[in-house]
Amino acid sequence: MTDTLRSDPATHYATDFAHVRAWVFDLDHTLYPPRARLFDQIEGRMRAWMMRELAIEAAEADRLRADYWSRYGTTLAGLMAEHGLPADDFLLDVHDIDMGSLDPDPALARAIAALPGRRIVYTNGTRPYALRVLAARGLSEVFDAVYGVEHAGLVPKPQRAAFEAVFALDGLAPEQGAMFEDDPRNLAVPHAMGMRTVLVGPPGALAADHIHHHTDDLAGFVSQLVR
Repeated sequence: MTDTLRSDPATHYATDFAHVRAWVFDLDHTLYPPRARLFDQIEGRMRAWMMRELAIEAAEADRLRADYWSRYGTTLAGLMAEHGLPADDFLLDVHDIDMGSLDPDPALARAIAALPGRRIVYTNGTRPYALRVLAARGLSEVFDAVYGVEHAGLVPKPQRAAFEAVFALDGLAPEQGAMFEDDPRNLAVPHAMGMRTVLVGPPGALAADHIHHHTDDLAGFVSQLVR
């Protein structure tokens, strides 16, 4: 485990998070490891969908997908803005993937279940997709709510309007919240809103002022937050 702020982080975690009563977790590459390679399936389905709907070749579909993710936050947001394409068919299609590469994580389930207050998932995917992932990881029973991009009116993270919509829907007070994410750009707004921020990823991941902590062991990190 690593931490961007502390030379001896274990002695400070409980204090740093003592005020937190709302624990917000991203889904993909946060609540399961990248080695599960779910995004290989999702990106393949995105490519095929774009080739079919836009009548383009695979290389152009990949170029647009990367460009839209960079500029709009998600491929879907770019497709809606640039092409006026409807969201429902896209979301159903690209999330229709096999969960066989996911394994239950009892240690992570115990650690999250022990957190005081409200525990939620907020993903740029859809809620039905998130529920399938949580079931495969053995995490279905530890969260109080699960929100997808549809709950933000299809506005994706990292846009502030997306966070505001979901937090308002949940009644979450950001100044009493913590956000766990694998994408550094998705932590900038939570930080600005007063949340404690945790980047989940491998050693050497981006260090930035809007990231309070960094860990490559989510279960181990979370287990130290309650003393």
